[in-house]
Amino acid sequence: MISMRMIDGRFFAGAVTLFMWLALAATARAQGLDVDINKGQIDPLPIAITAFVGTSPEAAQSGADIAGVIANNLGRSGYFRPLPPESFIEQITNFDQEPRFGDWRQIQAKALVTGQTIMEGGRLKAQFILWDTGSQQKRAGFEFTTSPKNWRRLGHLISDKIYQELTGVPGYFDTRVVFVAESGPKDKRVKKLSIMDQDGFNVRAISDGKQLVLTPRFSPNSLEITYMAFGSGSPRVYLYNIETGQREIVGEFPNMSFSPRFSPDGQRVIMSLQDGGAANLFVMDLRSRQMQQLTNTDAINTAPSYSPDGSQIAFEVGGDNSQQIFVMNADGSNPRRISSGGGRYATPVWSPDGKYIAFTKQGGGRFAIGVMNPDGSGERLLTEGFHNEGPTWAPNSRVIMFFRDEPGESGGPRLYSVDVSGYNEQLIKTPTFASDPAWSPLLN
Repeated sequence: MISMRMIDGRFFAGAVTLFMWLALAATARAQGLDVDINKGQIDPLPIAITAFVGTSPEAAQSGADIAGVIANNLGRSGYFRPLPPESFIEQITNFDQEPRFGDWRQIQAKALVTGQTIMEGGRLKAQFILWDTGSQQKRAGFEFTTSPKNWRRLGHLISDKIYQELTGVPGYFDTRVVFVAESGPKDKRVKKLSIMDQDGFNVRAISDGKQLVLTPRFSPNSLEITYMAFGSGSPRVYLYNIETGQREIVGEFPNMSFSPRFSPDGQRVIMSLQDGGAANLFVMDLRSRQMQQLTNTDAINTAPSYSPDGSQIAFEVGGDNSQQIFVMNADGSNPRRISSGGGRYATPVWSPDGKYIAFTKQGGGRFAIGVMNPDGSGERLLTEGFHNEGPTWAPNSRVIMFFRDEPGESGGPRLYSVDVSGYNEQLIKTPTFASDPAWSPLLN
């Protein structure tokens, strides 16, 4: 559990204990400090992130580790340029003392983060202040309290606060990614359902690799995963509770099932069920287990994704050597094609803010990840590669994660992220090959 409070605003709340967003009344929005995230090419903001001052050796180590997580998160976002600690002129030794702003401006730091960590009664308290070095004003300040083992999550929460304050967009660092970890020879891969923090740390397997697992997807509350598994007998769609480790069978289907995904309210699961050479979309109510058929065609209808308000569904239609993206109402009415460019379109995924649909596009021997407006206009390709697939959105709709398969006998899939502008492609390091990622909402 983390609790939080605001520093100087002194709002208290209580697992991390979270001491809530502080928009300090004294803060002046210095011109040029806020990051413009709508540019195609971002000029990263120079920011100094100091090791948090510890009141004990144990607290000091946690403080240094937390500062490292913050620097890694902000640097990987592409919007910030954390300055190297060896360039710092002032060494912060007293959290309660105002920094020497001239020293920070001299090394070109536009923003400064100072912090303090305290061990109290077996709990770790982390306090931080975000400073504008130009105006010499506090931009934000918070205090978090949690178990010492959650120090990495403290770094993610603080990163989210800094990111939101300086970009005006909610952060995405306090999140998880579920994916398929792949190991072994290329023709005999063991595939385990796995979960990790969004930065690739804290990886753990949540299946034993005895079944083939595919298309894991988070529930809206971040606590459950739906996925498909092949073992003995018919393919099954499962629900898995991350906190309890409990698995529940959604259903066993006589033919192949594909691409289960939660509805925005978490009460239904939509999926594709095969019947002969066709596949159609069905939705199951998780309380009654009643199924409703949404499409009824001779084509292959698959990869459904709800709009954030639950009113529409984007999906892939294949057949006759063609794959295209369609959108229909949530009850299956009014299906219409929205993809219009050359090539094959697949795996549509609606952004959490509803503004875009991400997709995979194949053409000319290349696979691209792109975005388009929900009516099909404004198509943009963000990145291309040998085999790019499986886009998934960060909860703030600014970053897309996907996997790219490497060619050759020694090659395999790896996870990457890219900004929605097409800027700042990043490899997400994992212990094994990895495919089919799905990003969680922000954790509670």
